Amino acid sequence: MTIPLLLVLCSGIMHAAWNFITKKEKHKTVFLWMATFVAFFLLLPFFIVEAAQFRIPLFVWGFVALSISFQIGYYLLLDKAYTYGDLSQVYPLIRGTGALLVTVLGVALFGESLSWIGWVGLGCIVGGLFAISGISPSKITREKGPGLKGVAAGVGVGLCITGYTVADKVILQYMSPIILIQLTYITYLLVALRTVRRSKAAVDECRKHWHAVVLGALLVPGSTMMFMFAMQLSPLSYVAPIREIGTVIGTVLGILVLKEHQGMRRVAMSIVITAGVILIGIWK
Repeated sequence: MTIPLLLVLCSGIMHAAWNFITKKEKHKTVFLWMATFVAFFLLLPFFIVEAAQFRIPLFVWGFVALSISFQIGYYLLLDKAYTYGDLSQVYPLIRGTGALLVTVLGVALFGESLSWIGWVGLGCIVGGLFAISGISPSKITREKGPGLKGVAAGVGVGLCITGYTVADKVILQYMSPIILIQLTYITYLLVALRTVRRSKAAVDECRKHWHAVVLGALLVPGSTMMFMFAMQLSPLSYVAPIREIGTVIGTVLGILVLKEHQGMRRVAMSIVITAGVILIGIWK
């Protein structure tokens, strides 16, 4: 295994873990805000050291603003997605949308390439993810209420993933992952502060679920940084699909721990996803 592959696999597993914790929390926006707040201060010493020698071209700031905007949309929509949808349904839909669009844009915008076996692997991943989600055009038109809201929010999160991942690919040529993450955290903490204060649940969340907040504060930036370092070492069209191994973990957690339905079908599709990951991992 190469270092980028190990980084991406660890990133995917950690990403699934903190999404699982977020799904379990009652006050999801408050939990994400508290975890981000703790993570910001954990990374602050490294941020100060990096910022002391921080110099980037002016045009990169446009990509930074774009990335941060998509990241904020990601956090805000994630709350809605997990409020109205199952983890084992919404999480695959989120990751499936991102995997498809990021890889295609990586090939189209950055001149990257996949072998024909790699494209077969990508097809397995995307097909398996959307099969796990249980979404089809006819079902979406019939579905009403919370289910449709979860699907819509999940697709929105996937689009945000696509946007900030492509922007980050450019940014990381000039900026360290820690600085980019901290700039995103500062913006999110300010944007979501009013919502958190109005909920009046921040203190209670911190007191009752402090262990989940601390764990989230480690998993959220850890997952992001590992993926960003992998992007610096390998083509985007290679590392983005492999990260979807976390979808298998998220699906299994939703079925076994949260007792969500359609377990056998979703586990079978997880095997298809794993096959796709192996194909891309070996043949790129």
